[in-house]
Amino acid sequence: MSKIFFTSDQHFGHANIIKLTNRPFANAEEMDRELIRRWNERVAPEDEVYHLGDFALSTTEALTDVLNQLNGTIYLIKGNHDKTALALPKRFKWIKDYHEVTIKDPDAFNGSRLIILFHYAMRIWRNDFRESWHLYGHTHGTLPDKEHKLAIDVGVDCHDFYPISYDEVKAIMKRKQWKAPFGPR
Repeated sequence: MSKIFFTSDQHFGHANIIKLTNRPFANAEEMDRELIRRWNERVAPEDEVYHLGDFALSTTEALTDVLNQLNGTIYLIKGNHDKTALALPKRFKWIKDYHEVTIKDPDAFNGSRLIILFHYAMRIWRNDFRESWHLYGHTHGTLPDKEHKLAIDVGVDCHDFYPISYDEVKAIMKRKQWKAPFGPR
């Protein structure tokens, strides 16, 4: 059975991101190798990965090489640094600006979890008052977490450079202090 993963902001091929975000890599080549290794350590070929933007700043040839090494079916939510990825649309299941995914989960409101996927963090989103989640990237861990909001940054800088599974996201959300604004459900 396949698993679902979420991630963003790998910035494959982007040497300057190492300095900008204080990543522990000597150069872009080392960073790319480690990001690919950590991705494939978690993601199996049959898994699905929702990538929330800023996939790469590289040539199309270099990005093709990276994509050929990554496990899973990749869905791309566009970020502000995805020009190269947009030049390779057939390498992704789809590419969108925004997406809402529903996952069957007996612990969720009405037995399914609505997840709002966008590159950028939002203060409110559809059904946030009914336990829907918002996953985003872009901030590289610089946006303070809101304990009362069911939203998190799924970028690699926040998760030891790994994609995170649905179950890992669920565990993070369970620790939040969110309360239904209109009383108990």
